[in-house]
Amino acid sequence: MYKNIFKDDEWKRSEHMAVRECVGYYLFTHQLMEVSGPDAGRFLDYVCPNDIASLEVGRDRYTTILNEEGEIVDDVVVMRLEEEKYWVSTLYATKIDDWFYFHSDGFDIDTCEVTEDWHMFSVQGPKSKDVLNALAANGVEDLKFFRHRPDTLAGKDVLINRGGFTGEKFGYEVYCAADDADDVQDAIDRAVKEAGGKEVTEFQVFAWTLPTEAGFYYMRDLNRTNPFEVGLEKNINWDKDFIGKEALLKIKENGPAREMVGFEVCDENQDFYIRAKQYGGPGEPVFIDSEEEEVGRVSKLVYSYVKNVNNGYILAKKDALHIGDRLKIHGYDCVITGKNWLK
Repeated sequence: MYKNIFKDDEWKRSEHMAVRECVGYYLFTHQLMEVSGPDAGRFLDYVCPNDIASLEVGRDRYTTILNEEGEIVDDVVVMRLEEEKYWVSTLYATKIDDWFYFHSDGFDIDTCEVTEDWHMFSVQGPKSKDVLNALAANGVEDLKFFRHRPDTLAGKDVLINRGGFTGEKFGYEVYCAADDADDVQDAIDRAVKEAGGKEVTEFQVFAWTLPTEAGFYYMRDLNRTNPFEVGLEKNINWDKDFIGKEALLKIKENGPAREMVGFEVCDENQDFYIRAKQYGGPGEPVFIDSEEEEVGRVSKLVYSYVKNVNNGYILAKKDALHIGDRLKIHGYDCVITGKNWLK
């Protein structure tokens, strides 16, 4: 179910815009799977379609994880901490723990969840570099995107990773031991507020409005899709074997049956009722010109505070909807757009 719970919520707007215009931080520890052992790289190369074994220590890589039918079962960031040790950042560690176990035959590896040992503070926005330069003993001036390294902050050992889920050019993730989290947060909180920013407390902001505005997905958006349907086919290394490769090659040859498109609600009615899959259920059906044939379902519907529009995604039949097309969804005027509202 969806009602417009974003537009006039000034608290959500202020937290969202702090990230876009200044700096914001939030505690959002993704679940962490640790994969170690002599075959750790080879194993992750097998369960992930992206190239993992070539990662240098201190580097990260985004990748999907597929089943044998080529469908996405998770999208994760893999971090190579040591020669034989990796972290896999996910929101579904229990599921991925089982997945790794059932596909680990023939690999000399150990896997375990380490989420409870770590807290992660995400510091995002144009002034985030200034904040981390002021806090970290070694600063982050030369830390490139999707690279991480150890440092100290507030006298505590931390791991600083340049990345994030907001679409900001400058954003950092600070990992610290759970016992050190209070001291690390106090230091980050003071520095962020001194820079004119604030803590982001709303889940709907850091998990929905910020990522969607940048064209990012939540795993629920990707459920039962394949990489070609959601524009993630570039993150595939076809020169190796991986789970789902055979099925994905057939999709590559024949073309995907569906595609994810962006849309905005144009209707001035602030209390419109359009169901989105993110709230549970299959999402509002989408039709063209009152035809009876369903061409898609609303996957997500949130709000862009930068553009001041209700925005989201539709998972639709391939080539059924094109940018600029106008249509009604549950009786409300909408238009098809791109999937990035920051461009």
